[in-house]
Amino acid sequence: MNTSAVTPPSPKPSDTYELVRLGYVARLQNGLTVDAKRDVTGDVVTSPYLRVANVQAGSLDLESVTEITVPRSVAQRSTLRPGDVLMTEGGDLDKLGRGTVWQGELDRCLHQNHIFAVRPDAQRLSGRFLAYVTQSLYGRHYFESTGTRTTNLASTNSSKIQSFPLPLPPLDEQRRIADFLDAETARIDALTRAYVKLRELVSERSQRVIDSEIEQHQNLTPFRYLVRFREGPGIMAVDFHDEGIPLIRISGLHRGEVTLNGCNFLDPEKVSRQWSQFRLKLGDRLISGSATMGGVSVVRDPAVIGSIPYTGLIILRPARQDVDMKYVEAFLRSSLFSRQIDVLKTGATMQHFGPTHLSQVQAPMPSHHEQLRIVENVQAALAHASRCDDLANRQLALLTERRQALITAAVTGQFDVSTASGRNVTDGVTA
Repeated sequence: MNTSAVTPPSPKPSDTYELVRLGYVARLQNGLTVDAKRDVTGDVVTSPYLRVANVQAGSLDLESVTEITVPRSVAQRSTLRPGDVLMTEGGDLDKLGRGTVWQGELDRCLHQNHIFAVRPDAQRLSGRFLAYVTQSLYGRHYFESTGTRTTNLASTNSSKIQSFPLPLPPLDEQRRIADFLDAETARIDALTRAYVKLRELVSERSQRVIDSEIEQHQNLTPFRYLVRFREGPGIMAVDFHDEGIPLIRISGLHRGEVTLNGCNFLDPEKVSRQWSQFRLKLGDRLISGSATMGGVSVVRDPAVIGSIPYTGLIILRPARQDVDMKYVEAFLRSSLFSRQIDVLKTGATMQHFGPTHLSQVQAPMPSHHEQLRIVENVQAALAHASRCDDLANRQLALLTERRQALITAAVTGQFDVSTASGRNVTDGVTA
């Protein structure tokens, strides 16, 4: 069994707090297993049921809740009650045991077997306090260090959840801690939403600049008159070698640069014989036919020169001397381009575009001087957006760190919440 520990290590709970196995102060209810062969005739009920995707850390996502029909006796064993703490069994390592309180949001709601419903003893344990403990660094350390890891997933089980050493202050103090954290995390969450909104507004502003610059030119011409495009060859896994010519994958398109990240390798002789016309040159642009619109990456690294793009990656090169490729990048970011591609893909089995689609796209073809002016304005808008995005991301990271530190300190008894001032909970974060 592979395990992982959190760094830095979790704080030790206060010596004044009793450590109690969770199973001593709560009952664990298992969920139902989805069984297509289950008999659903006779006395059955149809109810909503929660999946792992519905349970977040400290919240629920109920936008997509499915229903299931099961015998009434089965439903009774897996019906949620208000006050239950939902804890997840598997998924990404950082999601193990994440807890949130069920408030009875859906009537007669069931839960699947990958979600445990922990029902606290109302005389000894507050469900809200338990949910915060699972979100703390102390709780994360326990579940992440005891979780079983496989290649892509991690899991815990009922015995590990019931064995969780829970710091247990008196019930009144648990409620005070939960009340304090409700108020303070709400303030932090409000700031978080504000920074997320800032990123959205800045992105919308830069998009408006791009669209206004591109769409002011009404005379359109086929995009193929501006650029030549060629999709990477149909290379199979059997063509991969331990060394040789790099094969650029979509993971190699990073922040506007073509890199060797995640590349495979091809036999140089086979490249020379079959795929030499696909070898990348300095200044080539690559786009993905399945990634976000406008994602253009440029070959700038000499190590990338001569490599081959994988199937689904499209090489763009100017079709005429008076085409500025930075102007082409601006067009590919525009709503005019994305609207046309969306129409061309309508009805397609796979949401992917290639040279056939691009050959049908229409684009403005202003003078070279006008292209340079458009590029200057678009790059200024994107640079401003990038600076704002970096600022917002730094603040969001600080808020996330501060939120967990506050929860951890409160539930492990590092300060008395009845005398703590909430004015400093966002120290170090610029509002």
